[in-house]
Formats: sequence, C-alpha cells, structure tokens
Amino acid sequence: MPSPVIVALDFESTAEALALVESLGSNADFYKIGLQLLAQEGPEVVRILVARGKQVFLDLKLHEIPNSVAGGVAAAGKLGASMVTVHASGGSAVLTAAVKAAMPYPNLKVLALTVITSLSDSDLPELGLAPSVKQQVLRLADLAAKTGCDGVVASAQEAGYLRDFLPAEMLIVTPGIQLAESNATDQSRVATPHFAASAGASYVVIGRAIAKATDPRKAFADALSQFQMGASHG
Repeated sequence: MPSPVIVALDFESTAEALALVESLGSNADFYKIGLQLLAQEGPEVVRILVARGKQVFLDLKLHEIPNSVAGGVAAAGKLGASMVTVHASGGSAVLTAAVKAAMPYPNLKVLALTVITSLSDSDLPELGLAPSVKQQVLRLADLAAKTGCDGVVASAQEAGYLRDFLPAEMLIVTPGIQLAESNATDQSRVATPHFAASAGASYVVIGRAIAKATDPRKAFADALSQFQMGASHG
C-alpha cells in the first residue's frame, strides 16, 4: 500500500520538485502534481516520478464537456497516474465519462471534487447555491458514488460525515492539511493529519507544511505518524 500522506509538489520547476522528492527518500512514495507545475513544465515530471516507482495524484480538476473530460482522464492514465480529479459539479454525464475513460487503466482512480477547501458557507450564495457546504458536499458525493467514481476529494471536516454516508470502499482524499505548528493558509477548512484520519480520510494531501519545513523528511515522518495514530483511533 502507498503512503497515506500525499506530498503536494506545488513548485514552478521540475528541479525544485525533484529536489524535494530526493530529500524525502523512499518512505514518501505518493506525490500530487497540480496545475502550476503541469502548466509550467508539462507532463514529463509525471513520467519521471512514475519511472522512479512513485505514485502520482494528478490534480487536473477537470470541468468540461464529457468528451473533453474523458480525453483528460485517458491522458492521465497513459502517463501512469494513480489518481485524477474531476469536478463533481460537472454532473453525472461528466463523471460517467471520466469513469469509463479510466477503465483501460486499472491503477487509475477517478476522484470527484466536491467543494474546494477555499470555500465556506458564506461563499456559496454568490455561486447560486444554498449557504451550506455540507449540503452541497453530500449532494455531490452521492452523485460521485452513483456514477462509479473511486472516491471524493473533501476537507477533513466533511470526511467525518462522508465516511458513514459513502460506500465503505470509496476513498476520501483530504487536502487542506497542516501540521500543528504550521501557519494559516488560503484554505478555509483545514485540519491536522490526526484529525483527518480519525474522521475517516483515506489519504491526506500536504504541501507547504512539508515542502517549506526546515527538515522536510522529519515533517513527513511526523505527518505519517499523526495520520497513523488518528487512523487507529478513528
């Protein structure tokens, strides 16, 4: 099983990203590549990580017509990615197309994004939604389950009620994770690895708290230890 701690490579260059991968060593085997690094450097960084035996969470946040989303998912599969994200708010046709496109790639998991962690209840009305993150998350998570997605992306706060709401086999991948001593970020709904794991998260995604740490290897080890303790108490 890969590590439940996914390290976000939120860098501008492949060199910076690979420097962190080198410093973390063999224990860190799961990395998230998002739009910043992908747009800056292209897909080669994904190929490099896969060739090194690492798992890649390709955070594409696809939100397009079904045919375009299917093409994006298939491209992620060809690169050897282990996870790819699609916005659940695209609707059932989009999610169904994503799941179908992933079928030729048995190691690729389709994750449905529910409500991004920078949004809070007060932000939803300007999007035409009821001012309830929980209501929206449950609606989109239900859609993800019904269309055959492998899991959802949701904050640790949502993981607590999603774990009982979703089928047991569905993954819950939780961003917005900070170590106890980390500073605040631009995400509204954050938590520690211990809290996320005890709430039912399958994986946590951690960026700056590891990448910007004085000792990234120690920060990763601390995050993994916190997650494992939380999972044992969950």
